[in-house]
Amino acid sequence: MAKAKAKPKAKPKNPALWSRAKAEAKKKFDVYPSAYANAWAAKWYKSKGGGWSGGNNKVAKSGAKKKKK
Repeated sequence: MAKAKAKPKAKPKNPALWSRAKAEAKKKFDVYPSAYANAWAAKWYKSKGGGWSGGNNKVAKSGAKKKKK
């Protein structure tokens, strides 16, 4: 059985700004890490000009067909 290729992980282009976003989320939310807090941190990070490089971590909608290469 062949090994499946691992998807590349998305990495922040500005690690310092991402650390600040996580710190702000930790102050704002009682529970961190959580999906809600991470979503807020990602939105805050992008609003301040941050971005990601690497893989695509978007979740496909249920019922959506995968694109064939």
